Amino acid sequence: MLKVLLSLAYVSLLCTAQDVQYNWALNKVPNIDPSGLYPRTVLGINGQWPPPPININSTDYFSIKFTNQLGDGHPSALHSHGMFFNRTNYYDGAAMITQCPIPDGSSMTYDVLNSPKSPPERFGQQWGTYWTHSHYKGQYVDGFRTPSVIHNVDSTGVNREAHQYDDDFTISLGDWYNEWYDVLNSTEFMNVNNPSGAEPVPDAHLIYFQHTPWNGVAENLPGFNENATLHFEANKTYRLRIINMSSLSMFYFWIEGHQMEIIEVDGVDTEAFPVDFISVSVAQRYSVLVKARADADPKNWKINLAADGDMYDSVPDTLQMNISSIISYGDNLEVGDDGRATLDEFEVFDETQLVPIEAIPMYELSDPSTQSHRLDIYFTTFENGINYGTFNNNTFVAPLVPSIMTMKSEGAKTSDARYFGPNSHAIVSKHLDVVEFELFNWDSGYHPFHLHGTSFQIVWRQKDLTSDDPADHPDFNDTQANPIRRDTVMVPPSGRVKIRFIADNPGVWFFHCHIDWHLASGLALLMVQGPEVFPSIYTEIPDDFYQQCQAQNLSTTGNAGGITDSVTDFGVLPKEPHLPRVGWTPVMIGTFVACILAALMGITALCIYGLQSHTDEDDEDEYEQEKYEDRHIE
Repeated sequence: MLKVLLSLAYVSLLCTAQDVQYNWALNKVPNIDPSGLYPRTVLGINGQWPPPPININSTDYFSIKFTNQLGDGHPSALHSHGMFFNRTNYYDGAAMITQCPIPDGSSMTYDVLNSPKSPPERFGQQWGTYWTHSHYKGQYVDGFRTPSVIHNVDSTGVNREAHQYDDDFTISLGDWYNEWYDVLNSTEFMNVNNPSGAEPVPDAHLIYFQHTPWNGVAENLPGFNENATLHFEANKTYRLRIINMSSLSMFYFWIEGHQMEIIEVDGVDTEAFPVDFISVSVAQRYSVLVKARADADPKNWKINLAADGDMYDSVPDTLQMNISSIISYGDNLEVGDDGRATLDEFEVFDETQLVPIEAIPMYELSDPSTQSHRLDIYFTTFENGINYGTFNNNTFVAPLVPSIMTMKSEGAKTSDARYFGPNSHAIVSKHLDVVEFELFNWDSGYHPFHLHGTSFQIVWRQKDLTSDDPADHPDFNDTQANPIRRDTVMVPPSGRVKIRFIADNPGVWFFHCHIDWHLASGLALLMVQGPEVFPSIYTEIPDDFYQQCQAQNLSTTGNAGGITDSVTDFGVLPKEPHLPRVGWTPVMIGTFVACILAALMGITALCIYGLQSHTDEDDEDEYEQEKYEDRHIE
């Protein structure tokens, strides 16, 4: 009976479904200068930067035909951040995890929402605030990033959002670099001259807007920072979707003269929660409702953005840490001041206070010994002198075969995580198991972790394990009725966060720090779901994906190194660098011997000098002789 009802609901939704396809060409766009400091060439779409925003309905069949027109030989890949891709893992867009990157000059079509290959019961079941960006090296740092908005509509096309509002805007936050990512990564970051792992500090911070109405065409609004404006009308209610598309920066966001109510986090609708300001880490999204004022003597008001200086090893004098834009109620109006032009103290917002509208009790572990995984986060300078990010002292090394193709070609054998490579840190779960990650951050910085293809529950947060204040490390509550869910969680310095999710999405999903510099340094792992059911669900991977690999002479079968039926031989797969070795290594022995020899030479020199027949009288005679010679010269 349930299947019949689901089928009827599915048919009803199909009646209003539209086939929507965007045609995107990735290319270089010259002379872009949003910060007003330095024009540069960036990565844009169809010759445009910022790229066009995505604005669709939950019942649309949505796809993107993506063409790589970089013209410089570099490949690319397109990732729709936060999308589930149930049974279409290959559309996730993570290079060398779910596909080979797309060669320069080639095209690929991504089914992003409501793919015909997804289960019918999933149709129309995802909506909210997301973003789309490159998932090849640091291309999104160079500009390939844009908001994605999915409006919740019913079978007749009528808005069915949990909260009502009059209009819809997206607020894009970001950091900005004047230099190409590849240059910064090789010369400043992953370099022996940077043993501490200090990330490149951005040259500017950005805030800019998109109009994303549910029943209209989306557009980028003009201007950046102080030149960007949102136009409000008195008494109207606005939904503002806040997205942090930075590579490093975390921001604090607030609006003077207005109250905000959070109603969504990372695609999960929540009960309205009033806040004065929000902290937004990299890749996180919040929707807030804002009621426009109806003053007899209207004023304009500032939208404020403050970058968290703790994210940077040092803050250059030239970097503007506080920027603002304007909410306008009319031209040439005075700008109001509610005394909050700056915040005296920043505090990271605790999203565990939020209550999802769709209640899901905390997932329970039936066997913690196999379902719970402790992940200790460290940054360490390895033997090669370069600083790497690690989970449990394991730094990620990308495979030579896309992991999904390893899963496909090796089948159920990939229940053995070793097939995915010695440095993938693959975690394997059975289909529909509950999985727990317990993240311990032993680094001095904040880390936003993102799990592809999944919304997880945040079931425990301890702000500071080194603190004596019990409020910083509360006890675990094992009876939570409805913990918050999201896809990107920020783990504080010296803090612990525990997340849980159901492995209901067979495939290989990337889990990584979304600070793009930290992903480059290896702070990532593979979450492998349901290898025992994968062959029966993924009967085929579209030919396009194999053709992209073949065009680059990349293997599509075997383990991470392209070797069939082996968990020990990985061919020419690069190995992770060595951690600093302890004990009597050859280098340590050589250093010790050199120190001893130097000490012996010093002692010998002192002894020889001390045994010489040299007296104070000799020194006095030499001094008198020098005085005589000096007088003689004069």
